[in-house]
Amino acid sequence: MLKQDDVRLGIAPIAWTNDDMPELGGEISFEQCIDEMAQAGFVGSEVGNKYPRDPEVLAAALQPRGLSIASAWFSSFFTTKDPEETYAAFIKHRDFLNAMGAKVIVVSEQGSSVQGQMDVPLHKHKPIFSETEWQKLASGLEELGRLAKEKGMKVVYHHHMGTGVQTFAEVEKLMELTDPNLVYLLLDTGHIVFAGGDSVQMIEAFGERIKHVHFKDIRPAIMQKSFDEGLSFLQSVKLGVFTVPGDGMIDFAPVIQALGRINYKGWIIVEAEQDPALAPPLEYAAKARKYLREQLGF
Repeated sequence: MLKQDDVRLGIAPIAWTNDDMPELGGEISFEQCIDEMAQAGFVGSEVGNKYPRDPEVLAAALQPRGLSIASAWFSSFFTTKDPEETYAAFIKHRDFLNAMGAKVIVVSEQGSSVQGQMDVPLHKHKPIFSETEWQKLASGLEELGRLAKEKGMKVVYHHHMGTGVQTFAEVEKLMELTDPNLVYLLLDTGHIVFAGGDSVQMIEAFGERIKHVHFKDIRPAIMQKSFDEGLSFLQSVKLGVFTVPGDGMIDFAPVIQALGRINYKGWIIVEAEQDPALAPPLEYAAKARKYLREQLGF
């Protein structure tokens, strides 16, 4: 069983305003977003595009609402650019998150990624890394791990649809190529199911390296439509391929049990990017919190 003292529940702001498609939720303010997170019963958040990047300003907004920062997304480009560019950007990102009290840094390789391209079919054009690219990625991530370690933090790698690390086999290869003391893993339940995998298998295979968790659910009919019609990742998201836990096809009970077996400690972040005009964020946040309370017992 997951223990209440070991787990903190947060929610990502991408349900209110989308980072890749800022027009989705563009009218929703930062203040409305964090008010509704707290109202729904969450105690943490990741960082969205409307969040102030001054740690004092951000902390002053979050603390009265009982919210903390769990982490924030960072894009690496080790397979396509000079690694020094990524290192310099990462240090700035690391220092911001460290000032906010976060302990993990979410990293995803965006070299050749199609996740942000509206008209590029997701399933036909995802990147496939060469052996040279795999080596560049592995060595680059290990250096980020060292830089994170300087501040007592960990790099957690986010497997993601539309990128070169999408499937179970690709996650497995990345874990084999990287030092387990430098590169850890973010488990995203929605992305691994969309990629044809299984969350419990991920936990059983990589348990000790999982240091951050995203809970998102899948609407199976839209996932099938994505394959059948050759949709892009963003088109799939706009149609609602993702939803909150308890609203889709994933049974989270075995996932929670598997996390309990590895004595998982850390954040569980509800992350379900949807069009807020179709899925009102407060309503869905409250639905997710109710479902997780039933599943977790807290």
